[in-house]
Amino acid sequence: MPYRRTENVVRKLAARRDAILAAACSLAAEGGMTAVQIAPVAKRAGIAAGTVYRYFPSKTALVSALVEALSETEIAALARAADAAPGPLSALAAAITTFAARALARRRLAFALIAEPVEPEVDGARVSYRRALAGALEARIRTALAGGRLPDQDPAVAAPALVGALIEGLIGPLAGGADDAGQARGKVQALTLFGLRALGVVDARARGLVVQTAMPAPEAT
Repeated sequence: MPYRRTENVVRKLAARRDAILAAACSLAAEGGMTAVQIAPVAKRAGIAAGTVYRYFPSKTALVSALVEALSETEIAALARAADAAPGPLSALAAAITTFAARALARRRLAFALIAEPVEPEVDGARVSYRRALAGALEARIRTALAGGRLPDQDPAVAAPALVGALIEGLIGPLAGGADDAGQARGKVQALTLFGLRALGVVDARARGLVVQTAMPAPEAT
C-alpha cells in the first residue's frame, strides 16, 4: 500500500514551507534578493540548511517561489481594495493607491520584487508578477471603459504604461523616499492623481477620487 501523508503531516510541511518563505521575505526586505541565500534563510527560520534544500533544491527555486508568493499577496490586496470600491473609477483609484502605498511602505522589498538586478531565471518569475499587475489594472480600466467612465483607449497599452509610471515614481532611482506618514500619503495621492489623469479622468473628478480613496492600513511586521 502506498504511503499517504496524514493531514497533520501535510499541515506541518506547509507550515515549514511558509516559515522558509517568511524568512526569505524578511531577508529580501532588509537586503534585497542578493540577501536571500540558503544558509541565512535557514538560520532566520531556525532550521538546518539541508531542510531548506528539501523544499527548494536551489537558491533560484527559493527566490522564484518567494516572488510567486509575494506576487499573489500583492495582487490579492489590490483586488480586495478595488472590489470594495463603490464604482469603476473608485475601484481604479483604489487599485492604484493600494499598489503605491504598499510598495512605498516596503520600498526595499518592492525594488527586490520588481527591479533589482537578478539572475535570468529569477527575472522570469518577476516578469510574471509585472504581467499580473498590469493585467489587474487592465481589468479595472476595461470595466471603466465599458461603463463609459474613461475616454476611448487601448487598455492593453494603458495598463503596462501605468505600471511603468508607478514603478519609476515609487522605487526608481529618481523616485526618492518618504520620511514620514504625511509625506508617504502625499506621494501616494500624487501618483494616484497622475495615473487617473493619464487615463483621461478629468481633473476635478480625479482629485475627488483621490481624496475619497482610503490609504490601506500598514501591515503588521
